[in-house]
Amino acid sequence: MVISDKKIAFHTLGCKLNFSETSAITRQMQARGFSTVDFEEVSDVYVINTCSVTEQADTKCRNIVRKALKLNPDAYVVVIGCYAQLKPKEIASIEGVDLVLGAAEKFKLPEIITDLTKNPCGQILASEISNANFFVDAYSVGDRTRSFLKIQDGCDYKCSFCTIPLARGKSRSDTPENILKNAKDLAAKGVKEIVLTGVNTGDYGKGIASESNFFDIVKMLDEVEGIERYRISSIEPNLLTDEIIEFVANSKRFMPHFHIPLQSGSDKMLKLMQRRYKRDLYKSRVEKIKSVMPHACIGVDVIVGFPSETEDDFLETYQFINTLDISYLHVFTYSERQNTKALEIEGVVPMPIRNERNAMLRSLSEKKKRYFYQQFLGQAKRVLLEQEQKGNIMHGFTDNYIKISVPYHAASVNQMATAQLQSIDDAGDVLSELID
Repeated sequence: MVISDKKIAFHTLGCKLNFSETSAITRQMQARGFSTVDFEEVSDVYVINTCSVTEQADTKCRNIVRKALKLNPDAYVVVIGCYAQLKPKEIASIEGVDLVLGAAEKFKLPEIITDLTKNPCGQILASEISNANFFVDAYSVGDRTRSFLKIQDGCDYKCSFCTIPLARGKSRSDTPENILKNAKDLAAKGVKEIVLTGVNTGDYGKGIASESNFFDIVKMLDEVEGIERYRISSIEPNLLTDEIIEFVANSKRFMPHFHIPLQSGSDKMLKLMQRRYKRDLYKSRVEKIKSVMPHACIGVDVIVGFPSETEDDFLETYQFINTLDISYLHVFTYSERQNTKALEIEGVVPMPIRNERNAMLRSLSEKKKRYFYQQFLGQAKRVLLEQEQKGNIMHGFTDNYIKISVPYHAASVNQMATAQLQSIDDAGDVLSELID
């Protein structure tokens, strides 16, 4: 079958890193002669880039495959990503899946697809994760106002709940020269904001000849003309140094916004999770940020229902977070993952209790976010306006990541503007008025 002039559609699950890689593979396929269409449209090929963080990965993947085949029963369906590396046989058994590519193979999609004839059973090309320990650069562009720029991949940490090292391999990095080139290319494409992404972004420097570390990359990118804003997608508390915090506080382009995984506010649970810090270190990082940037936004990841987590352990986490001057939470309900050490820990927390704890922390997150937003009502803040449009409303973000809503103006998309922050609506966004 001739495959030039064919349509291809992508659906991405999971993290910012996945979005950057989907965008890179999209450009590869376009160079091969494919035209990209939205996943809601009829396409010749559907590619699903999967995540493995939660137990819903299998269900989500099956539902998305069904959705694609409803649009075109004859479509060629490809599944890539972390879930594809961890459980390729499960995915290949899903009715309608034609090709499953592992971590080492996903960037070879243009070479692998030579025929779009559907297979009676899914073909698997997923080698051992050790074969994927090379770096492939990627960045997203065109689908969102901000770009996700991949600077690091893989992880050498051994957190007892996590399968990411099994799905992505060892920690490795892009070269400073290529990161700089990609940032300049994005500036030339009109991108105003870059989010630095990786599996363990702060561990940057592994796997390259240069002795550069993450702080060196931050300083280098701060000098790139044309990019108005940088954000750090996530950074481990033990890798977030005083010098990084102080640099951001005085930076021309790095925003006062940090996302720092906590996972638990109990030292007992942190030890069982095999995290590389205790709660006191986490607290000191938050206090350091707020001492030099009182207006900074701080996001927090936390896991509830980890094995052996008692009610007292959970309340210790709740109370610890409640005392921290943070802005919002990403709350994850622990789910059992094959080949993780957490499975060996006794004291399984019943799912209804996990869900109850999740709800309590999500409620706390809403209170924290509303309190954070309220501090800035009445102020004028610079915002970058997004492509997203809902009815006659468009959104944007301040430097410290407050989501604002203003009347839609097509000419304002991807533009910097000054907004007067007025009130908080029922959705939790800040209703604002553009004043320039």
